[in-house]
Amino acid sequence: MKTGRRKAADGTTVLDIAIDRMSPVPLYHQFAQQLEQGIERGLLLPGALLGNEIELAERLGLSRPTVRQGIKTLVEKGLLVRRRGVGTQVVRSTVRRPLELTSLYDDLEETGQAPSTRVVRNEVVPASAEVAAALGIREGDSVIRLERIRYANGLTVAFLCNYLPTDLLLDLDTELLEATGLYRILRAARISLYRAHQEIGAHAATAEEGHALGEPEGVPLLTLRRTAYNAAGEAVECGTHLYNAARYVFEFHLLMRR
Repeated sequence: MKTGRRKAADGTTVLDIAIDRMSPVPLYHQFAQQLEQGIERGLLLPGALLGNEIELAERLGLSRPTVRQGIKTLVEKGLLVRRRGVGTQVVRSTVRRPLELTSLYDDLEETGQAPSTRVVRNEVVPASAEVAAALGIREGDSVIRLERIRYANGLTVAFLCNYLPTDLLLDLDTELLEATGLYRILRAARISLYRAHQEIGAHAATAEEGHALGEPEGVPLLTLRRTAYNAAGEAVECGTHLYNAARYVFEFHLLMRR
């Protein structure tokens, strides 16, 4: 069944939740899991009111302890908050992204998080020593510099800075960049990405970085540096992305090395 939502007469948000009483999965976990999915998909936006435990229990046909345990699970994850006299409220949604060679735009769209973009800079500049080394060109050679702010469901997710060689002969029109993702533009130009080298780190936001992300100076940021290559081993783009650590998670699976 496709998850949906609607507004109740009292202004609270009602999420359609299907509880399978024949399933071995505990009822509270089914409830919590579907609520979390609704938050991640943007069906329950930050600030949305879910009502109190008694109302939720009656609405879903669940016991109050079951609802309380499900809410407790999401409160501990930082997704919900209990407010006296108000009820249960959505605090934020967390963007979860696999560590794969994918586009942030594509990842957000696939999870129903309504990506949008604002281009801050789209210009040709001389390559710095760092950018030249990453792209395999000479320092001072011309490169395209893109700075973009990416949103999910209208909320700021990332500040993206990318550099591309000018000899790719791409149509990087600002209007197009605000309508779709950079990797989609590359694919449309028959430029395939084969592999990438990336580093993940963290630091406190500078005043400029905080302003770009709509956050105060000093807020923790996740950083990602990536250089992507085509099948011939030529660097196609390199860049640095900044993410608010409170709203963004890199997710990956590990296997034991034998």
